[in-house]
Amino acid sequence: MSKEFIKIPAVYMRGGTSKGVYLMASDLPEDPEIRDRVILNIYGSPDVRQINGMGGADPLTSKVALLAPSKRPGVDVDYTFGYVGIKEAVVDYEGNCGNISSGVGVYAIRQGLVEAVEPVTKVVIFNTNTNKIIEALIPVKDGEVVFEGDYAIAGVPGHGAKIVMNFPNSAGSKTGRLLPTGNVQDTMVLNDGRSIRVSLVDAANPSVFVKAADIGLTGKELPADCDKNPGILEVMEEIRLRAGVMMGLASCLEKVGPAVPKVAFVASPADYPLSDGGLVAAGEVDLLARTKAMAEMHKTYAVTGGICISTAAMIEGTVVSEVCAAEAKREGEVRIGHPSGVLEVFVSVKNSAEQGWTLLQAGVCRTARPIMDGEVYVSRTAFPQ
Repeated sequence: MSKEFIKIPAVYMRGGTSKGVYLMASDLPEDPEIRDRVILNIYGSPDVRQINGMGGADPLTSKVALLAPSKRPGVDVDYTFGYVGIKEAVVDYEGNCGNISSGVGVYAIRQGLVEAVEPVTKVVIFNTNTNKIIEALIPVKDGEVVFEGDYAIAGVPGHGAKIVMNFPNSAGSKTGRLLPTGNVQDTMVLNDGRSIRVSLVDAANPSVFVKAADIGLTGKELPADCDKNPGILEVMEEIRLRAGVMMGLASCLEKVGPAVPKVAFVASPADYPLSDGGLVAAGEVDLLARTKAMAEMHKTYAVTGGICISTAAMIEGTVVSEVCAAEAKREGEVRIGHPSGVLEVFVSVKNSAEQGWTLLQAGVCRTARPIMDGEVYVSRTAFPQ
């Protein structure tokens, strides 16, 4: 083994529509600054191509999961999610990623942190980013996690075994309140003088929602459209920053983190084209939504973001509820039309005079697949000399 490198056990895995490196926290330095230098070295960041590491030069593939056996009663594993900067030397831990979360239960079983029980193993996960519990139901056969199956998710070719992800008590993930301002709608004034209606909701991850038409868009936009019209991302970022201050996540625009709150623009169901050239009919979705993944339009739609927007759809009076199909609100299943297809989210809410709007339950179905299991080489320059 070269004296220039240190080897760290790692699993490279796809979880939902994202992929990243899954690491045991105990295999990393305890000092947060040194730990993040090691993670950046693993990913080859900062570099727009991440050519010198495991990063895929895309926000959806520059993610990391840190795992540890949990000492909390009734919890199997503690899990910390990080967005790994591509152009910047930063690992952001402000929010969680539901897609990467879908690989955590798989990792826990395969690493022996949780005993495999047929036909389904329930893994109870504590997410340190949001201080919330996640329940993963993992299919198991002959003591092994099952990956092959007939379930498909938009944004991932082929089929796989269905993993059910439940997010109980996911309201107030960062702000402590389902409706951070106490309102189903607020008014925001943009730099250009426009006054727009927004809804601020915190479920799984805090998010701000605006109608596409109110910012001059249709809701059918694709990531490629942002290359032709950078103004799409610029206005989304301005709305996101202003929402961060309104939610109390930061004292000023400059201090709002890059990962949360999330931002999305929404529109009523309509026929629209996919990024791969396919078509989605209006009858296949309950609303259209576009969100950001760091500095780019999301190629799909984040799971935690999907939980938040679906919760918003069920709360009467939000801008999301105004565009969502009525049938979804009756049945509690919201079909979100995004650039790669449709994300289905199951959500249950109630409204009472005593407590106002309450999120009772939320869940999604995902698939996962391990890609590499071994050791990653980390330059000794990432460690103190």
